[in-house]
Amino acid sequence: MSTHFTTLQIERRGGVATVWMNRPDKHNAFNEALIAELDAAFAQLDADAAVRAVVLAGRGKSFSAGADLRWMKAQGEASEAANVADARRLADMLARLATLGKPTLARVHGAALGGGMGLAAACDICVASARAVFATSEVRFGLTPATISPYVLRAIGARQAHRYFLTAERIDAGRAAALGLVHELVEDEAALDAAVAALVGAILQGGPLAQAAAKDLIRAVAHRPVSDALRDDTARRIAAQRATAEAKEGLCAFLDKRPPGWAPQA
Repeated sequence: MSTHFTTLQIERRGGVATVWMNRPDKHNAFNEALIAELDAAFAQLDADAAVRAVVLAGRGKSFSAGADLRWMKAQGEASEAANVADARRLADMLARLATLGKPTLARVHGAALGGGMGLAAACDICVASARAVFATSEVRFGLTPATISPYVLRAIGARQAHRYFLTAERIDAGRAAALGLVHELVEDEAALDAAVAALVGAILQGGPLAQAAAKDLIRAVAHRPVSDALRDDTARRIAAQRATAEAKEGLCAFLDKRPPGWAPQA
C-alpha cells in the first residue's frame, strides 16, 4: 500500500491484512489522525481484491483506550459545526469498519474502553485474551457512547446496554464473552494469535463474494419479522448467489473432491 501512516502499521500475509493501531504511549486512544488513518486503511483494504480478511489489533499494553480526552475536550470547545463534523468522521469510520465487504476480526488484549469497545463490537468477530477488559466508560466523563452505540447494542443487546452505558462498569473478558461481545476467549497473547490464525484459516476456506453477501444478508434479515417480503428477499438472494461463477466453482470443487480456486492450496 502506498499510503504512509503515522498512527498505524499494516502487515499483509497470505491474503490477511493486520491493521495495528500504533499509539502505544497513548494506549491507542483516538484522535483525529488515528480516526482518519483507520478510515483510509479500511477503505483501501476493502477495495483490494487480494485481501481476504482484516484483523484489527493494538500495539503496546492496550487494544484501545477509546478517545484521547484532550482531543475530546478540544472538540467540545470548538464551534458547533466543527464539533459535529469531527464526531461524524468517527461515526463514518466505525460504519466503514462495520460494513466492510471482507470478514473482520478484532484481536483484543488489555483495555478496550469506550471507542475501543466500539471497534471490537464493529468487527464481525472478536477474539480476546483473559486479561482483556471492556467498558462503555463515557458517562464517567459526562459523555455518552453515541457513535459506538449501534455496534455495542448489536453485540450485547439493549437490556445489557442499559446497565453498562449507565454504570460504565469494567467488563472482564469472561463477562464480555457471556454477553456476546467476545466470540472466542483465550488465556494469553500466544493463544490469542493462535485463535486468530485458526479463525482466519476457516475464513479463507469460504468464497469471498459469498462472505460479502452473507454479511449483507445479516444486515438485511436481523430483527425483521418473517414476512412474505422477507421470504421473497431471501429466496432472491440465494437464487442470485448460486448463479454466480463463485458458487459454480464451489459446488463443482466439492463434487470433484478438490479445493475451490479461492482456498489456500496445500
